[in-house]
Amino acid sequence: MSSRTAVVTGASSGIGAATARALAGDGFHVWCAARREDRVRELAAEIGGTAVVCDVTDDASVASLAEQVGERLDLLVNNAGGAFDADPVAEADLDRWRTAYEVNVLGLVRVTKALLPALMASGNGLVVNLGSTAGRIAYENGASYTSAKHGTQVVTETLRLELVDRPVRFSEIAPGMVATEEFGLVRFDGDQDKRDAVYSGVEQPLVADDVAECVRWVASLPAHVSVDELVVRPKAQAAQHKVHRGAIG
Repeated sequence: MSSRTAVVTGASSGIGAATARALAGDGFHVWCAARREDRVRELAAEIGGTAVVCDVTDDASVASLAEQVGERLDLLVNNAGGAFDADPVAEADLDRWRTAYEVNVLGLVRVTKALLPALMASGNGLVVNLGSTAGRIAYENGASYTSAKHGTQVVTETLRLELVDRPVRFSEIAPGMVATEEFGLVRFDGDQDKRDAVYSGVEQPLVADDVAECVRWVASLPAHVSVDELVVRPKAQAAQHKVHRGAIG
């Protein structure tokens, strides 16, 4: 096993899978953690990592992940998350709100808490939380997700304050428009047309590999350098509501 180890949650697809590949390319042994066993096993075999079936919303599942990782860990990437509706607040399905909070906030806390001892035992632990530009500004029909991602940001900031004297750093990467297949399909209940409309006319949205490169870069920096937050958008997206749809040039 490589001398440097990383855990990536939500590693079965999209940004998580791309991040696992990028870190493996930099020499990390990656624990690929996700609910879908077939996918994480395939990914782990591809990159020489270790597959772990893990549901971040389940205490026993996360405890098993920590037990398998062992006493030392260099990097945790809390990538598991998602949006689960696109409804106005007045029509909120509270079960979907609970799911958004459970995955994006409580799941992040659960995994971080379980792995903190191993991260600190490394002498230079790093936690990278995948947030979103939705965690910085509200927009219509997205309150369950924006509320949860604001929670991701605040948890990251609080951990940094509380553990400033310990050998572990906390970074948040907050992407804007990223064209991954599953994120939009989950949000729109499998409606491909609605998912595609989000990116319609955008010349070059971000892709999973772009965000993975951000994680890889943060993880490559020396121990005294802490990237508190990194906001990254495609050139075509100047702000949450300002997206250019058409050719640039």
